[in-house]
Amino acid sequence: MSPTSQRTVSIIGIPMDLGQNRRGVDMGPSALRYAGLQQKLERLGYQVEDRGNLELVDRAALPPEGGLAYLPEVVKACDVVYAAGRDAIARGTVPVFLGGDHSIAAGTVGGVTDSGRAGLVWVDAHGDFNTPETSPSGNVHGMPLAALMGLGDARLVDQGRPGPKIPPEDVVLIGIRDLDEKERVALRESKATVYTMREIDERGIAEVAAEAISRLSHTDRLHVSLDMDSVDPSFAPGVGTPVAGGLTFREAHLLMELLAEGAEIGSIDIVEVNPILDTHNQTAALALQLLTSLLGQTIF
Repeated sequence: MSPTSQRTVSIIGIPMDLGQNRRGVDMGPSALRYAGLQQKLERLGYQVEDRGNLELVDRAALPPEGGLAYLPEVVKACDVVYAAGRDAIARGTVPVFLGGDHSIAAGTVGGVTDSGRAGLVWVDAHGDFNTPETSPSGNVHGMPLAALMGLGDARLVDQGRPGPKIPPEDVVLIGIRDLDEKERVALRESKATVYTMREIDERGIAEVAAEAISRLSHTDRLHVSLDMDSVDPSFAPGVGTPVAGGLTFREAHLLMELLAEGAEIGSIDIVEVNPILDTHNQTAALALQLLTSLLGQTIF
């Protein structure tokens, strides 16, 4: 997507940490803004509107159980997120959703596909393809992709609008390296396209990116859902569920650059930035660099 002063990026903060046990990702939107989000996008030539943070329930006001006990509140939050995404697309803007844990994607992806089809590029160390029956932890941030494809608790599946929000042929996962046993089976049966870190090691990120773009070429635009734990913890330490052996700094940048060159980027998630676990806002700064690459910034 070529940056232009005629394009408007709509920044939507989603300070939610209900989907996991570790606290801190609710501060992700602030960390990204502190890293200079608006200024860097304006330098790229975009009009930028910051819609602020969505008003969601404060976790401190809820019982301490966590896990599936928070599912009703996650669904309520995703309803608000869904409406914000639907509105941003209707206004012709490019929504950039600042998480928050990855359970927000049940709302973001649903909202941006409310009026039309979009390909989904899910960049993550994890599949997020669990259901309440398969999840060892019960944490909802491990369930949004399954719900988007029609699997799991009906309240999450039917959030926003009834039924699945995206078919398997419109879904590509990149960077996967940590799956639960039953999740692995379900993801394989789903027929979504999955590129694990082994495939990236063997084939290279450029070939994987090109193939992913080709597989989604039947869609008019892409929604890129970037979980910062997709990047190796040596580059992105400020995440709640780090897994060694992830994308390198340059692999992550090249992936974003190739997606920007090869497809229309219609909407973006940046999730799981946890400033409490970070070093000098390093992970938020990298997330912002990857975002600008995805929105058209190049080296030369």
